[in-house]
Parts: sequence; C-alpha cells; structure tokens
Amino acid sequence: MNDADLLEVIETEQVPGAKFEVVQYKFLKGSESLYVAEKMFFARQADIHLKMIRITLEKSETQIEPGALYFMKGNLWLESSTQSLSKGLMRKFTTGETLFQSRIKGTGEIYLEPSFGHYSLFNIDNDALIVDKGAFYCASGDLDVSAKLQGNVSSALFGGEGLFQTQIQGTGVVVLVSPVPASELLMYELAPGEKLSVDGSFTFARTAGVDFRAEKSGKSLFQSVSSGEGLLQTFTGPGLVWIAPTEQVYNRLMMTG
Repeated sequence: MNDADLLEVIETEQVPGAKFEVVQYKFLKGSESLYVAEKMFFARQADIHLKMIRITLEKSETQIEPGALYFMKGNLWLESSTQSLSKGLMRKFTTGETLFQSRIKGTGEIYLEPSFGHYSLFNIDNDALIVDKGAFYCASGDLDVSAKLQGNVSSALFGGEGLFQTQIQGTGVVVLVSPVPASELLMYELAPGEKLSVDGSFTFARTAGVDFRAEKSGKSLFQSVSSGEGLLQTFTGPGLVWIAPTEQVYNRLMMTG
C-alpha cells in the first residue's frame, strides 16, 4: 500500500523549492489492544484523524522545532542552527519555545511527528506574523523566528499573552500548531483605525501592523467590573487578525469531562 492509499492532503502551501502539506490518515486499523480499539472507535465517530506535516524540498531547506522530525527520505541532511545564540536564548526564556531550530537541507520528503491535533499553514509575503507562545512548528528556511516584546504596558500586564510573543518575519510558509481545526479559525481584515475586541484569550495570530492592547470594556474600570466583562483584548488595524472562538468551548468540555 502506498502513501496515496493511506494518506490524504487536507491543506497545502508552497514557495519555490519547498512544499508544506497537512496530511491525514484516511483510516486506522488499530492494534491488538481493546482499549486502543475503543478509543479509535470514538475517534472515527467524531471524524478525528491522525495528521502529519509533510515537507517536500527541492534543493532548499526548512526549519523545524527540534524533536519534531519523524522520518525523511532523499538527499537530505539535518543540522542544528547556532547562527544567533542571543536570539535563541531570548526565544527560549521569553516565549518558551525551543532554544534552537533544527534545519533540514537538500532534496527529498520530510515527515514530522504524527498528532491528533491541528495545524494551520500561513504564506507570509514580506510581512510579519505574531503568534501565541509555543505555536511555531516549522517553516521555510528564509523566515526569521524571534521573540516580540509587547508594544505597550497594558497588553503585557493584562492582555493574557505575557510580555513576549513569537514573531515570524519575511517571505515564506510557516506551519503553526492550532488549538482548533483550521476551518474553525475566523480571519478579520481590519481597516486603519478599525477595532476588534475579544473577551478572552482565543486570538490565534495577527499581522505585525495590528496594534494590540488590553482595554476596559466600559467607560470606567467600575463599569468594566460591574458588567462582568472586565478587560478586553483589543486589536486596531490595519492588518489581519485570526481568532479561534471554539477554543474556550473545547476547554470547558475537557474540564467537565
């Protein structure tokens, strides 16, 4: 049985020399364990599939989180990037992501660790994407991944995202670990000065031109507290914002399960 019989592609993005795909197993037969068989039965009923990231390189390179590699074939070699120790340390201690990125170069196919989780692919064109801590998974070789200091005190202290987030900058494809299926992400394009206010920490990503701060939901702090809404995450254009409204619903279901 070949790849086409077992796997189906559900999302693709590419740049010259590199193609990134989210592939999923069409079905799993299971093991001899009845416990595993029971879990797989309910996974099938819920249409949950085992997924992998497949990267196809043609005399190119990709950067991945160390430990993410599952297997690869072709004329490829793996190396750890140490080009910027200070930047690596900054990312490690401020965003919580791995100290160095592993780089794979050459020509061939790369498969990353399988997961029942979700992935989102973004094609960045001479821009920067700011994402949640720990969301970065892999990217084309020319993109720069670094820590981004919050632009104001309110967002750092009250925004729910911490003092630093992860910034991916340049031109290329980045794969992010998503808290929900990519089809459940909502994207809003904000005009200059237009605002998007979110009651909760389910904003997934934004372009660098979007201003982020925590603001009172009412005209005064008393009104914010008495309304039950408190502080809102507020994003002001121009730029794009992606939110995951279903994330908190899933979190509540896990807590009550």
